[in-house]
Amino acid sequence: MSQPVLGIMTLYLNDRKQLEERPIYARMITEGRKLGLDVYVFTPSEVNHERRLLLAQRYDPATHKWTRKWEAFPDMIFDRCRIQRSARFEELKQFRIRYSHLVYLNRPITNKWGVYQLLSKRAEFQPHLPETILYEKVSDVLGMLKRRPLVYLKPINGTGGRGILRLEHSGKNASTFKVQGRNQRRVIIRPRMIKSSQLGGLLKEWNLDHRYLVQEGIQLKLPNGRVHDYRMLVQKNAQGRWEKTGCAGRIGAQRSVTSNLHGGGRAASMDSLLQQWIPDEKLRQNVHKTAEKLSLSIAAYLEETFGTLCELALDLAIDRKGKIYVLEVNPKPAREVFSQIGEKEIYRQAVARPLEYALWVYRNKLNKTTDKKSALPQKELEKEKTTANAELPPPLMNTKAFIAEFAAPVEDIEAAETANDKEATAYER
Repeated sequence: MSQPVLGIMTLYLNDRKQLEERPIYARMITEGRKLGLDVYVFTPSEVNHERRLLLAQRYDPATHKWTRKWEAFPDMIFDRCRIQRSARFEELKQFRIRYSHLVYLNRPITNKWGVYQLLSKRAEFQPHLPETILYEKVSDVLGMLKRRPLVYLKPINGTGGRGILRLEHSGKNASTFKVQGRNQRRVIIRPRMIKSSQLGGLLKEWNLDHRYLVQEGIQLKLPNGRVHDYRMLVQKNAQGRWEKTGCAGRIGAQRSVTSNLHGGGRAASMDSLLQQWIPDEKLRQNVHKTAEKLSLSIAAYLEETFGTLCELALDLAIDRKGKIYVLEVNPKPAREVFSQIGEKEIYRQAVARPLEYALWVYRNKLNKTTDKKSALPQKELEKEKTTANAELPPPLMNTKAFIAEFAAPVEDIEAAETANDKEATAYER
């Protein structure tokens, strides 16, 4: 009996065909073998629509080599594509439209502003949302600074701490602010003082153009001056239910306004970080429970809105009184935070749970659909088959013949992605 097939859909980072998360995909393919799930990686730019074939990239755990060849579409798709400004992203959007009928483990969600608007509609989430507005003019920022001592400006589609500004009142002078941040290349901007009259010029340089959020800042500086927050990962489990996988702390680099690991931050266990931040043990226990309950509730609510999801990461801020704020919701989360703090079992679960969920989907949804079809009268089956075939272009040759003639040779593609080798070593530690 053939194994169910999961295709991990991703995007190349550049024209050299580098994959951002290749080490993670290698682990997923390896875990998939253990579970009885056939896993490969593909990109929307390498699809033959006429023949319904795609260029599958496979990893061999025995040789540690990657190969690729044309193969049939998978039973299920795990979408790991992140936003990027490129023709590749346009190809992704077309793929999602053309093949919207396929089985996806996860569907795209809206941007940060859209998520905030959705969550703010639910009374249970409102106390956990920092005040946030969409930037339109300089007075939006000045107005927020009158109400809040600390304000962040962040792009509605940004990732990794890019393009973020932090503005903070400077002492007794209400018209002077301390400004710092990171540019689009994640380079830390040296702190400087500006007057309110200079703010318009500064923001014009950043070209915000209605694509930024103005958000209340939460004071999260540790005694050493570094900011921190928490990354909560919730995933669907092998029974198809939402479950907390783990939560870890993140501490930003020196002078950084964000805690992102890709921006030079480092990971820390949630317990050790909370002990520094909140001395009261009972309050810390309540924080753990509330953070988990809140995250699972948000995951379920967003799934009701956008359709099937299988994992979400929530970036949480926790103030000294134990109040929890949801800073961002990430539908395509990284997992290395758990590897960095030495939580090997949680890291393994973070890698394996989407695969376990895929098997649950295959057994409980795809098989049931197949069983229903097999129970139909023969005439109805023939009619359904004819209708489905009518939607496809006429074949020029059978699939086996196409693969034989046009299949890319099974080649080693390590050379195309040597820049990721150091990253792979880091993930394996």
